[in-house]
Amino acid sequence: MSHDWGYADHNGPHKWCETFPIANGSRQSPIDIQTSGASYDEKLKPLTLQYQPSTSLDIVNSGHSFQVNFADDNDSSTLTGGPISGKYRLKQFHFHWGASDDKGSEHTVNGKCYPAELHLVHWNTKYPSFKDAVDKPDGLAVVGVFLEIGEDNPKLQKVLDALHTIKCKGSQNPFTNFDPTTLLPKSLDYWTYLGSLTTPPLHESVTWIVCKHTISVSSAQMKKFRSLLFTAEKEKACCMVNNYRPPQPLKGRKVCASFK
Repeated sequence: MSHDWGYADHNGPHKWCETFPIANGSRQSPIDIQTSGASYDEKLKPLTLQYQPSTSLDIVNSGHSFQVNFADDNDSSTLTGGPISGKYRLKQFHFHWGASDDKGSEHTVNGKCYPAELHLVHWNTKYPSFKDAVDKPDGLAVVGVFLEIGEDNPKLQKVLDALHTIKCKGSQNPFTNFDPTTLLPKSLDYWTYLGSLTTPPLHESVTWIVCKHTISVSSAQMKKFRSLLFTAEKEKACCMVNNYRPPQPLKGRKVCASFK
């Protein structure tokens, strides 16, 4: 059943609650980050992201987005510090984007939407595996980075150059020797709150770390994202656009900032 969800009118985010009641839960993501309500927390530590390019495995069209997967059987690529305790391993990164340059991010800031958002997904190594961690309240930590229209971003190019090899749903290709730290903004100031996966099964298991600063992407590069298809090779082609969930109610949660 979990594979029946999508972003179309008949199976989009407004319908997910029919199969996944947790969609109306108490800590759903994404949210609109209201900066006036985000309090500076002096106890928040700097983020430490240490990634080994050798752990990069492959790139896949999931039919909902594309993702780059990493070997997560050792501590070569990890996230520590920030709002989390312990060590979290990198599992994959993926993006969400719109049909045009004016919207596409999942999180918004004071109502502002960005053309795309990068998510780096990590799992808590106090659990035996990603599968064990994925539904635990402290199981996952996701770093979100907004993409903003500007100059061509050469750091994105290796990823974009691989997209033609995974145009259709279910396509998979090797994608090796890639360092995701190149996709991070220079400053790692962040907002943080307790939330959920933004796609089904919507587990409320994510400590969200949303970077304040953006990375650039050109309009031409954004067109590469939109060249992907939601559909498999022999199905009627449907462009992969607007694969984002709208902001969800905050429901009393606290949003903290690592910066004043």
